[in-house]
Amino acid sequence: MDPQARCERPTVDPQPIDRLIQPLHIFARHKLAGAVLLMLAAVAAVVWANSPYGYSYAQMLHVEGTIGIGSFALTKSLSHWINDGLMGIFFFLVGLEIKREVIAGELSSLRKATLPAMAAVGGMVVPALFYALVNSGGPGSGGWGIPMATDIAFALGVLALLGDRVPIGLKVFLTALAIVDDIGAVLVIAVFYTDTIALSSLVVGVVLLAGAIIANRAGMRSSLAYFFLGTFVWLAFVKSGVHATVAGILMAFAIPARTRVGGSHFVAGMDTHLRRLRRVGLPPDQQLNSNEQQHVIDDMAMCIERGTAPLQRIEHALAPIVTFFVLPLFALANAGVSVGGSLLEAAGQPVALGVIVGLFVGKPVGIFLFAWGAVKLHLADLPSGVSWRPLLAVAMLGGIGFTMSLFVSGLAFPDPAMLDTAKVGVLTASVLSGVCGLFFLWRTLRGQPAD
Repeated sequence: MDPQARCERPTVDPQPIDRLIQPLHIFARHKLAGAVLLMLAAVAAVVWANSPYGYSYAQMLHVEGTIGIGSFALTKSLSHWINDGLMGIFFFLVGLEIKREVIAGELSSLRKATLPAMAAVGGMVVPALFYALVNSGGPGSGGWGIPMATDIAFALGVLALLGDRVPIGLKVFLTALAIVDDIGAVLVIAVFYTDTIALSSLVVGVVLLAGAIIANRAGMRSSLAYFFLGTFVWLAFVKSGVHATVAGILMAFAIPARTRVGGSHFVAGMDTHLRRLRRVGLPPDQQLNSNEQQHVIDDMAMCIERGTAPLQRIEHALAPIVTFFVLPLFALANAGVSVGGSLLEAAGQPVALGVIVGLFVGKPVGIFLFAWGAVKLHLADLPSGVSWRPLLAVAMLGGIGFTMSLFVSGLAFPDPAMLDTAKVGVLTASVLSGVCGLFFLWRTLRGQPAD
């Protein structure tokens, strides 16, 4: 049984609110929940943009809002607040995941990191080259970064459709590949999709970021303190012209990744508090605790806080916010492409065609060839229990660009017409990659026993 479910099971008769939100809890715990919401938001955006009410979709995205006071105020459209503001939270979470993987995950050693890192490099270089070949010298040549990214939420969601028949090594490989892929995407955004830079604002952002690092070294563990520092770092970077994605990633690396106490001290402390709790007892019903009882519970909470790294605590708190709010809202605001004529005609435009070829063909070719080369050169090993055929199927799933590709599209093409064409390419390639990758993997794993 799920430990979380055991903790949430009430010991008394459930309240009306429990019955109301139970289906939401069940849905939220499902592996496909995030991917389903993302897909529904994308479909809703496309339907809305192409409906008789499509004008309201465009108007909504251009509504402006202001945050701040006087000269410190920042005025942006709703579209910019989502793409520069909320997506800053997404990239902050990505940064936390990257730091965790580097410290204690699949990127923590050179041998473990080589295969997904090499595969990710291939999955970025080859799609960009394929796109450049289609759009060389044309007005869409600046969109080469669009097919370089993989949407980890969608890719893992498709993988989850096959359940336990998917070897754990494949899941780990795809996750690590997407993490390295995200690092590459952020570097591309920072270097190639950043316009003029306001040096004074950038200096302020760097100083604040240094302050967060110093606070980490000094033992600061308050999530609220890092929230305020991170907000001002984000604001300074936005004012400087450097994209907010960079601020999110850098700020994540300033978050402490160590616990305050070691494991043995944590266990000893909890044992002490449990003995105190047994001595003072707790009310048998739902009455208020006495002051002494509450002191014991507070000390237990403090002990748990000291035994948890802020990085993991913040990551676990942000993950559902990003999954169920930030990313669906981003999809709703960015997937609404208006196809005035034929979809096939739009997909045949050089920009859309370059994105489709890059994601649907370039991604699996690049991922597979570079992974194959790393193994043949004895730089890395295939994951345990994984052969080349299922690895190729997972490489096909790497062509699901969606979130990151739509994001880069908005940076590459300020012209609405070209942006819509790029979106057609992203959506088409992502659907093709997901369907074909799922079918090929199903055929490959068919007949194999579940783990």
